[in-house]
Amino acid sequence: MRTFIAGDVATPRHNNLRHFRKMAEGEPYYQFGLDLGEWTYEQTIEAMARLAGTSPDPGHFYGEDTIDPDLTLDALEAMAGHIGRAARAKQNVLLATGHPGALLDPLYVPVARALREAGCTVLTPAEGWSYLSDESWEGRQRRVIRYTEGVAALEFGGVFQHTHHAAPMERMLANLADESGHWPDLVIADHGWAGAAGEAGVSTVGFADCNDPALFAGHIVGKIEVCVPLDDNVLPAHYIPLTTYLLSHAGLLA
Repeated sequence: MRTFIAGDVATPRHNNLRHFRKMAEGEPYYQFGLDLGEWTYEQTIEAMARLAGTSPDPGHFYGEDTIDPDLTLDALEAMAGHIGRAARAKQNVLLATGHPGALLDPLYVPVARALREAGCTVLTPAEGWSYLSDESWEGRQRRVIRYTEGVAALEFGGVFQHTHHAAPMERMLANLADESGHWPDLVIADHGWAGAAGEAGVSTVGFADCNDPALFAGHIVGKIEVCVPLDDNVLPAHYIPLTTYLLSHAGLLA
């Protein structure tokens, strides 16, 4: 695809393999808050080839990798089914992204807006909760949960931040359990936001890049209901047709 959301993507193959190995070795940062049990590197390569369309060749070390556009479209349609059912039942939904720079405005905000207009309750727990994050090369940062039209992301110094961490979603769910009496019927998220929700037993659909195998593994073990393979960091405008496709198949566009 010309936008590089799927097809020949910009993610280097060696980066994919490094992340596959780290997830298989059980490194928490690459497991996104999921307890995945025993995984091997070889199983991860096979699973990613099957669910995302990356190369199945363990000897393919260099160059770019691929995401199968047909797998992306199939997963988008499956996700749309969950979103459409949530809208028709006017369910409680929770949305969050670890890639706000690319995905917040063109993808998550229109989905949140459409669900709210359909009568869903878009939950916004734990706004303002903060923790010390070790993800920045500049050192530890106190990152804060902020909402944009009902979509959670992390902020530091007035700037939204990329994150893999599960801790913010864990806090959001704890807040809902302790204080509000509401519980999400559906979570739409990525990275650790999705992983933590799936681990907590919440119906979760998510987006994941081909160097983020944890959510695909979570789908295999039954903790993530849908995982859409896509490059999660291209130009924001490129996601607009994808959002239109998703909302159309969910029955949320006129």
